[in-house]
Amino acid sequence: MLGAIVGMLGFSVLAGLLVTVMVTPALAVTGLTASTSIKVFEDLPSYIEIGQQGERTRIFAKQGGQDVQIATIFDQNREQVGWDQVSQYAKDALTSGEDRRFYEHGGVDVQSVVRAAIGNLSSGGIESGASTLTMQLVKNIFIQQCYQDGDSEEQTMGDCIEAAQEQSFDRKLREMRLAIQMEKKYSKDEILLAYLNIAGFGGTTYGIEAAAQRYYNTTAANLTIAQAASLIGIVQEPGARNLAVPENYPANQQRRDQILTRMLEDEKITQEEYDAAIATPVDATTVVVNDPKSGCLYAHDYAKFWCDYVQRVLKLDPSLSMLGEVGAERDQNLRLGGYDIYTSLNLDLQTVAQDTVQRRAPNTETRMPLGAASTSMEVGTGWIVTMAENKIYDNTPAAETDPTRSSVNFNTDFDYGGSGGFQTGSTFKPLTLLAWLKAGHGLNEVVDGTRKLRQQSAFTNSCNGGYGGAPWDIKNDSGTGRMSVLNATIDSVNNAFIEMALKLDMCDISKIGNSLGIHSANGDPIHDEVPSFMLGLGNDNVAPLTMAAAYATIANNGTYCAPRAITRIVSPAGEELGEQPLQCRPSEIDAEVAAAGMYAMERAFNGYGADPNDGTPMFGKTGSTTKFHQTWVMGSSTKVTTATWVGNIKGQTPTTRFGYAQTRHQVARPILAAINDVYGGDALPKPPQRLMTGNSITVPDGLLGLSPEAAQRAIEAADLAFELAGEIDSDQPAGTVAATDPAPGTGVSAGTTIRVSISNGAQVKVPDVVSGNPSPRSARTALEASGFTNISEACVVQEPHERVVSVNPAPGTPVSKDTPLVLGVGKPNC
Repeated sequence: MLGAIVGMLGFSVLAGLLVTVMVTPALAVTGLTASTSIKVFEDLPSYIEIGQQGERTRIFAKQGGQDVQIATIFDQNREQVGWDQVSQYAKDALTSGEDRRFYEHGGVDVQSVVRAAIGNLSSGGIESGASTLTMQLVKNIFIQQCYQDGDSEEQTMGDCIEAAQEQSFDRKLREMRLAIQMEKKYSKDEILLAYLNIAGFGGTTYGIEAAAQRYYNTTAANLTIAQAASLIGIVQEPGARNLAVPENYPANQQRRDQILTRMLEDEKITQEEYDAAIATPVDATTVVVNDPKSGCLYAHDYAKFWCDYVQRVLKLDPSLSMLGEVGAERDQNLRLGGYDIYTSLNLDLQTVAQDTVQRRAPNTETRMPLGAASTSMEVGTGWIVTMAENKIYDNTPAAETDPTRSSVNFNTDFDYGGSGGFQTGSTFKPLTLLAWLKAGHGLNEVVDGTRKLRQQSAFTNSCNGGYGGAPWDIKNDSGTGRMSVLNATIDSVNNAFIEMALKLDMCDISKIGNSLGIHSANGDPIHDEVPSFMLGLGNDNVAPLTMAAAYATIANNGTYCAPRAITRIVSPAGEELGEQPLQCRPSEIDAEVAAAGMYAMERAFNGYGADPNDGTPMFGKTGSTTKFHQTWVMGSSTKVTTATWVGNIKGQTPTTRFGYAQTRHQVARPILAAINDVYGGDALPKPPQRLMTGNSITVPDGLLGLSPEAAQRAIEAADLAFELAGEIDSDQPAGTVAATDPAPGTGVSAGTTIRVSISNGAQVKVPDVVSGNPSPRSARTALEASGFTNISEACVVQEPHERVVSVNPAPGTPVSKDTPLVLGVGKPNC
């Protein structure tokens, strides 16, 4: 009884306040004075706006040059419509069913307040709230604000919604105050339409348009009388009366029929219309349920992982400032939704990529945890055009027990898809190559690719002070011995690249990698704590998209452009908000270094497994880790760069064991061919000569006559290679250097092999028996003294007569002692 008295007193106070505010003649339901009533009421909040409600966000991709929708994302399935887009039957059903005096009161129906007070007195609690449509709209706006704000430090979303629906006099009074102010700001039609757009119709379905689509496969504009009444019948009790489940049909029909009766009483419909509508059953013959498809699980079959990536970009990318600051503001705006998001994905190319990946690396493979991914991005723009993997997208718990399914995007960093990345193998070697070129070395310089045991302390790293640890020994998969850097790149010779790194600062190698955008999938920069990082065998697990951006930097002449996906954003109000900004910056390599790198990698790529051989100039690099646990192919034209990975999702099962070691080529080739067919490509730039030859080194002078050991020290000190070429006849002392190839004083590339010939002492220089024109006898004596035995004379018409005027071979010529020598003797005639 006490509760009834309080209820009577509370609503009596409300009635008195409202009567006072509305300047109704002196009516005292309580002892409250008019001035007190006005003061209490005026102190309540009075500002509220209808505002934008949560809607569907749509995601688009390109297909055949046209924008096509690939996904719908929403927290609330709502599509806001205008006044002319709603059937008059729905408007009439709402006013007749929920607020018959809607067009008469000023936001609060005083008659209903008094009647509610009497009803609550008899019940002992708050059972009737006398809510008008305007008051219900106010309550729904508060509830929607809870959805938009989400959980906060102050309160959870659930607590917020509970407070907005609390059955209390304070809430009722607030709703009344705001309803009155709303009626002053908005027209009746605006309020009615706002209610139709905001009301809940069961589950995640909100608004009359989404309800019409979900339950009747029609639009709000085309609702029949029976359909309109059934939908309005849901709003009081969405859980019990929505049409998603047949169990609710009887309750819905009962409420529908009540609304239809009121519409007839209010003369909104004729008797004939009433009879037809009331005879329409609410059952499977009239209800056509279309369950709303929200989220990436229901996206286009070829764009589910892309949808997931785009959602994460929208949430996390700071450059999308038009969506608000990353964090609470961004999250709220995205929950509100209503955006149209246009993306760079090319569905035609994506279809080729996904079909190829899933065909060549089947997700049904059970002998090993086989994964595969391929992603392509435009050079110079950063636009991602394909993103495919071999798994079927599934973000439900069912994926945990189904090896064919996953929600992890193998192409991206952890924050953008959940992947931890993969070891890159020899696709990291270009970092050393580029550092080599940047240091002024050339592609024709020669290094020793022989397998050797090397001390880690021999490597320089000015970033972290150097290395320690056990000696490092790594085998070559192909090639050995001395070779040019160009050939070392073509054959991917491990030890040749290690020799290159020994002549560089490892810090410079990691700096180049970082400047190309390379980082671990967890966001860390390149880990250069061990020398093996430069062969992609260290602690860096990298995403394919990251590697694509790195190689695209080389193709872009050394300018890095971050990958991007969002080509256009349209706000819920239809405003063009722009695109994901182009973010480019110079890297540590210039255009000439990039050109030389492309020159080498063009020869490493052409004619090999992934090359589509379609005439498009391309460069690239393969990579594999120990026992082919992870395998890669990088391929790029001047237009598009593609990264392809095939390997272990987890663990270290050799892909060779099950025939997948070369699958990367089978995946990459048709994808590259399809891309080249669309984009083509320009000729790759030519490198400058200085980066072909590198730092020119002169073969040392003074080598002739040195011992082989002394000559070797002099040659190697000049950063050249020494090689014995055997003995030759020479006038140099036996056992000393007789000749070099190239000769002393010649300019060559660093590392060039100098072939050294050793004298056998079998030659003597022809003495000078011409100077002074000695007699033939004196000349013969001098030659014999030098060991020559085959000496003859020949007549030469020349003065002085009877004197030696020439010798053949000429003086100073090294010849063997049995070489025929001819003395030319001057005569007046012959």
